[in-house]
Amino acid sequence: MNYRIFVEKKPQFRVEADSLLKELNSNLHLKLNSLRLLNVYDLFGFTPDLLEKTRMGVFGEMVTDFVYDTFSLEGLSYVAIESIPGQFDQRAASAVDCVKLLEPSANVEIRCARLIVFEDKLTEDIISKIKKYTINAVECREKDMSRLAIPESAKAGDVEILAGFRDMTEEQLAPYCKANGLAMNADDLRCVVNYFKNEGRDPYHTELMILDTYWSDHCRHTTFTTELKDITIDTSFIAESINGSLKLYYDMRKELNRENKPQCLMDIACIGARYLRKLGYLNDLEQSEENNACSIYVDVDVDGKVEKWLLQFKNETHNHPTEIEPFGGASTCLGGAIRDPLSGRAYVYQAMRVTGAGNIYQPVDETLVGKLPQRIISTKAAAGYSSYGNQIGLATTHLREIYHPEYVAKRLEVGAVVGAVKAENVRRESPAPGDIVLMLGGRTGRDGVGGATGSSKEHTTSSLETCSSEVQKGNAPEERKLERLFRRPEVTRLIKKSNDFGAGGVSVAIGELADGLDIYLDRVRTKYSGLNATELAISESQERMAVVVEAKDKDLFMQYCASENIEVVHVADVTDKARMCMYYHGKTIVDLKREFIDSAGAVHFTSAEIEGVEDKNPFVRTPEGADFKQRFVNNLKDDNVQSQKGLIETFDATIGRSTVLMPFGGKYQRTETQVGVQKLPVDGFTNSASMMAYGFNPFLSKWSPYHGAAYAGVEACTKVVDVGCDYSKMRFSYQEYFQRMSDKKSWGKPLAALLGALEMQNDLKLPSIGGKDSMSGTFQDINVPPTLIAFGITMVDASKVVASHFSKAKQNIYIIKHTPKANYMPNTEMLKANFSNFNSLVQLNAIGSAFAVGMGGVAEAVTKMSFGSNIGCAINYDDKEIFNYNYGSIIFTSDSVVDMPNVDKIGETIEKDTVVVNGEEFNIEELYHINTDKFSTIYPLSAPAKEMKMDVISNQKPITEYPYAAVEHPRVFIPVFPGTNCDYDLSKAFRCAGADVHTMVFCKQKKKKKKKSIVRMVEELKQCHIFALAGGFSLGDEPDGSAKFIATVLQNSEVAKEVHSLIDRKGLIIGICNGFQALVKSGLLPYGRLGKVTEESPTLFRNNINRHISQMVTTRVSTLNSPWLRGFKLGEEHTIAMSHGEGKFVVSEKLAKELFEKGQVAFQYVDACGNITMNSPENPNGSSYAIEGIISEDGLIIGKMGHTERYEENIFKNIDGNKYQALFDNAVAYFNKRK
Repeated sequence: MNYRIFVEKKPQFRVEADSLLKELNSNLHLKLNSLRLLNVYDLFGFTPDLLEKTRMGVFGEMVTDFVYDTFSLEGLSYVAIESIPGQFDQRAASAVDCVKLLEPSANVEIRCARLIVFEDKLTEDIISKIKKYTINAVECREKDMSRLAIPESAKAGDVEILAGFRDMTEEQLAPYCKANGLAMNADDLRCVVNYFKNEGRDPYHTELMILDTYWSDHCRHTTFTTELKDITIDTSFIAESINGSLKLYYDMRKELNRENKPQCLMDIACIGARYLRKLGYLNDLEQSEENNACSIYVDVDVDGKVEKWLLQFKNETHNHPTEIEPFGGASTCLGGAIRDPLSGRAYVYQAMRVTGAGNIYQPVDETLVGKLPQRIISTKAAAGYSSYGNQIGLATTHLREIYHPEYVAKRLEVGAVVGAVKAENVRRESPAPGDIVLMLGGRTGRDGVGGATGSSKEHTTSSLETCSSEVQKGNAPEERKLERLFRRPEVTRLIKKSNDFGAGGVSVAIGELADGLDIYLDRVRTKYSGLNATELAISESQERMAVVVEAKDKDLFMQYCASENIEVVHVADVTDKARMCMYYHGKTIVDLKREFIDSAGAVHFTSAEIEGVEDKNPFVRTPEGADFKQRFVNNLKDDNVQSQKGLIETFDATIGRSTVLMPFGGKYQRTETQVGVQKLPVDGFTNSASMMAYGFNPFLSKWSPYHGAAYAGVEACTKVVDVGCDYSKMRFSYQEYFQRMSDKKSWGKPLAALLGALEMQNDLKLPSIGGKDSMSGTFQDINVPPTLIAFGITMVDASKVVASHFSKAKQNIYIIKHTPKANYMPNTEMLKANFSNFNSLVQLNAIGSAFAVGMGGVAEAVTKMSFGSNIGCAINYDDKEIFNYNYGSIIFTSDSVVDMPNVDKIGETIEKDTVVVNGEEFNIEELYHINTDKFSTIYPLSAPAKEMKMDVISNQKPITEYPYAAVEHPRVFIPVFPGTNCDYDLSKAFRCAGADVHTMVFCKQKKKKKKKSIVRMVEELKQCHIFALAGGFSLGDEPDGSAKFIATVLQNSEVAKEVHSLIDRKGLIIGICNGFQALVKSGLLPYGRLGKVTEESPTLFRNNINRHISQMVTTRVSTLNSPWLRGFKLGEEHTIAMSHGEGKFVVSEKLAKELFEKGQVAFQYVDACGNITMNSPENPNGSSYAIEGIISEDGLIIGKMGHTERYEENIFKNIDGNKYQALFDNAVAYFNKRK
């Protein structure tokens, strides 16, 4: 039977509805009094019994939701929104998984929608405005509430042969490209026509689409490989320098015997690394025919022994997809970036994000026709990227959104990631005939069909209506499974070659693995029926990987996949015929010579003219203001100087137990960090960390792409140096993003930028070994600013890393200053000397704190350094230079007297909470609000909370003792559910405490595997002493609620029996974050038994601020009534990592009193003075009575939101407080009976 149910939050839980009401009123200038927000579930194939079993627990929750069977819309104004059929819907998919867990044999389908109901009677005009604002045609559509039916899927037809194609005339070529929406041009199409003439047949439609994909600018880099036949440099003050850089390029070509190679942007981008490698500056580069990501060899210290590892890094753009569908585009930007090093067998553990937008404060009704509002693109893209990273378990520790009015042409969305793998676990071999290709991971759908060609096209006013299939949809829990699989050395040693599925789907990901391939499209697993052969061949559905293994290893590899809950299929064979063939329904529908595919179509030629540059000082900035004090304040209000804390803390910065520097440091966590620093993902202990920084200023690049690119590299180097690193081993990867090439002057912009970058590579001896170009940043007559972002990476000893905030008073403040050349280019000899001198101070531990001077000049640097711990400063600095761009310069503090070239003392830190500049005094707290208030209107920093305090230290009672013989290494069982992402961190924390850790992946792919998982889980529970539920996002925290899948598993009768048996034999249970949510929603907390949840029970719900929060908080120990707490002192404080979206502990006053009276409140949030607080950010989620963690009445079960497991030595170095919370040591001591 088919049903429709409606789920609505109870009044006290309508955080999302209240947030939407505020958003609509603010952005659309409405005066709505209220609205109701409901989730609508259309259920197909349900029995009445199944509906009742799933009503609460799957679709709704007893504590937080009303579930209605009917909801009358008569006479009401409303908007109903559903996903476009064929697009991945995580809520619907997760709901099906939860239902099938309860009823494995159920054959059900679920469709989800959101219903916004207005109690006001609205006019058609207002409803129309709301629909336009809430419905993006690329991803969703208005739902017809009168219908309850599954959208029909069209049957896949036979593949069309393009009859008469090879007879096409010259005059027909260009019109044919336009009429069929091809990315290729007439010259390319002529090559295709001639090829099939020689083949003696007309092509199948699939063949044409594959060639169009392969030859798109996205895949073959058409712009970058176009030959530059004529280069001219206009006369200006910088012409001599640019000519010198061009001569440098020609000299390198001659030195490398490349004079017969095409002269093109690609050659200029790559030649620096080739040249420096020949000179011996790139001996750490991994040489391989696989080109998944930049890859270098590094030495890693693991438990005191040096191991050889591969460090891999990659930057990725999703400008076009994010422009038209921000959430999906940004999330898959990160997903795609991750899969590049992952396919290189590296575990990805570090991420950075750099984005570009127009005016996000612009009223929505002033948005250009054919565009989404800038604030919507910005906020939804941030939500998409952070959602994916947070779910997959990837620390994003540095990000910045750059504002320039010309990014309204097209969004800049860049993700950069770092992965690592022990070198001996990587096998790189050329595929041989007889090898097989396995396809594993997610299934294939229509999402992403045409993505490669779409991103190669100019954005137009109709893009939002016509590009729905071009945007991929991300499924982070699926990709997490691939990460787990590739982290296993026994798996990676079977893989000869690997490729991830990105642009071009099967045709490219598998097609690039070998010259000769037979690909069987019928074997490709699909999300739904009805996909035709072309869609199967070019769909860019995410979370898929292709690997080449020897035929004899097929079964073993498939067994490993099954153990990680991953679908895998043998989809292709390697042949010796140098042709790519595809078979579908028994027919050969693709038969193309590899040589022709790789030809990339017609050779393109162009001319380039580098325009003259205005002779002015580009570094001068003078903020508006009648006097210095006003200018100082307005400098902090600049869009590119404002603190972006409300945006940055949306991203999980602590997952992975590797974060050396938090994004914001100091006692109050308000001084921003300028780099990302993460320890490598080793199983033991290490201080080996990777450091990544970026450099780019769009205003400088707009004035001169040549200078802009040069200073991008300088800026990245400076940031790395100021955190305590030796810059000389840095490796770069560039991100190029320019307007669509239309004339020789437009070609001159990327040419000038690459020449500037080449100059810096040569002068600093720092090669760029990778990059990504995106050359379609045009909308009508608006072009993006010339963009070359330099991403730089190197290794650092975590114990030597320097923080950015002033750490104490009475320290000297210095500037180590870079003075550019007369032509405004970097003085690289000065920079090298300055960097070397600064590093010598680092090695002497003579640096207190440091900050690279950036967009806001010295004024920004000293002010932001003061924010972190409210330590003031008094400086004197030329007020005509204090706001200038001063790239290459560093502000630093030291107890020592520093006497070095180019170093000047400019002041000292002071105890008073003021910033004094040239005699003008500013209060730090006031400056902080000036620096944050504007941005927080888009990305809030805090949310109001109801005053609910119980400042109680519980009465103590005897702690339970383990009644049996001592166990030296108690056995810990950690199940890994779909969406779990803290399993490695929790395992490591328990191992370090002396426990014997066992993990098990819960498989849900098939009925038999689910049953087997239950059996295995029961067996593990029988053997364990400690049952630990790790954090994560259970099925993506869907359907609309956290930990539903885990709670459902725990309610299984066999599992529940063994959980209770564990408690009865005095075993221990812990749940952290998502695990805590599962314990509460199953009844284990606070009741100590499963199945006791009522409408009055406590729960964990959305943070008051209605977004994910990642930061450090301080909690106090409020009871000792548990083995988990036995080693603590009452009132002891710990500074703990928090990262969650649903961490608000909600409990009635009556039950809260009971919890305190029984000594069940384990931890409470406190402020900097140690006082219980309801205020954010100290109480980050608004938890009732500041409760962070609770225990069962017998103390055997504990649950908490804070990630105790994420700390080890030299982690969170810029954070004050006691960061080691010995929960795991206490648990182990309970069993081995040591004090």
